[in-house]
Amino acid sequence: MEESDALIAALDRLRQSGALPGAAESFERAALVVDTREDALAAADAYSASRNPEVLPELDNHLNRHADTIQRMLRDGRAPGLDFVMEHAQRRAAQKFPLDALLKSYRSLNRVLADRLREAAIAAADENAELRQVVAATAAVAIEYTGLAASRATTEYVAETRRLSEAEGDRRSELLTLLLEGYDESDARAAALLRRSGYLAQRQTYCVVVVRAVNPVEMENVARVQRIEDALKDVLRGTPVRALVGTRDDLVVAVLSATRRLSGYTRPHTVVSERVMTPLRTLGNAVLVGVSNDVPSTSHVRGALTEAEHALGFAGLGKRVVQAGSIPFSDIVVRIAREEARGSLPGWVPALIGADKRGKLSATLGEYASQDMNAQKTAKALGIHANTVYSRFEKIQDLTGLDPLSFKGLSELLLAIDVTRESG
Repeated sequence: MEESDALIAALDRLRQSGALPGAAESFERAALVVDTREDALAAADAYSASRNPEVLPELDNHLNRHADTIQRMLRDGRAPGLDFVMEHAQRRAAQKFPLDALLKSYRSLNRVLADRLREAAIAAADENAELRQVVAATAAVAIEYTGLAASRATTEYVAETRRLSEAEGDRRSELLTLLLEGYDESDARAAALLRRSGYLAQRQTYCVVVVRAVNPVEMENVARVQRIEDALKDVLRGTPVRALVGTRDDLVVAVLSATRRLSGYTRPHTVVSERVMTPLRTLGNAVLVGVSNDVPSTSHVRGALTEAEHALGFAGLGKRVVQAGSIPFSDIVVRIAREEARGSLPGWVPALIGADKRGKLSATLGEYASQDMNAQKTAKALGIHANTVYSRFEKIQDLTGLDPLSFKGLSELLLAIDVTRESG
């Protein structure tokens, strides 16, 4: 059954009552427009609250289209085409105008149309017409017409919203890829996309946030990843920071940006990474978060992603949100070495670790570094004789060929021990 069948049946009943086509001439189209506009503005605050200068003029134009269509429908007795209703719904969806307010305007149209139709039909009906049948038929026409219009508008509004959402998702995905993978300034299309989106504006600062579940296996679950992405968007929504959020390499990634300063004469704002630390901690205990340092332009975002990933590597149950600037540089070096150079460790490492099962040799090296390479202070801190310190160092030199008393030897020994300890 066609959607318009019920409207056609209601028009037939109105014709049988003798009110058509005469009602078309007595129908007050101008009063319909004025009364419906007034009722709609009272019923839906969105019309008055909107700062879009096109909303009210387009409402007036839309109501005039309805008035013309209804008058033509009464004259012809046929269900009209409602393409203009779908076009209006598309416009409202593109303007992000609330669907609820649009539907309230149709309820206003129904109330006013029922009154105006009844008056026109009674005036046009012959003296033999049954008044109750005329009134019932006009009410049915008003209900079926506005119901059909509201149904078409809702369907088109939702479809247009979905199309816009998909297009926005594609655009945001392309933007995120450009920012995270880098781009060539000579690429006019990339530059135009970034410029239109405000990412090449002056005095902006950027940072990158990466998030994953505590259990990495959960990142294979699409629904779980979407929940993390939604949660990240929610906590950032309350901050004065712009966020571009997506998924990349089993991580939820956000490129954050904000105005660094209004002009060269104003003080810079707090760095973005500091502004978002507090809200990021509200993400909960089921995720780990890495935050990069701030960078001054989009060309540095790719490096910021690497920083955020390093910071994520230091996050754990004891500290779930880690900012790259809070990590000692030596720890970062050790972590990179652990991941990249484990197969290139010196050949003497197994011998040293095997001889240091109780940890006395590595503890002595560490304390010696802490005491600014002073053997006397090292011995005092460890509660041993200075000769014991020298004896341990001789053993280490025999095992490794490196002199712990030299800065070069000590540095290489400590780095190798730290890398080995971190890798288990």
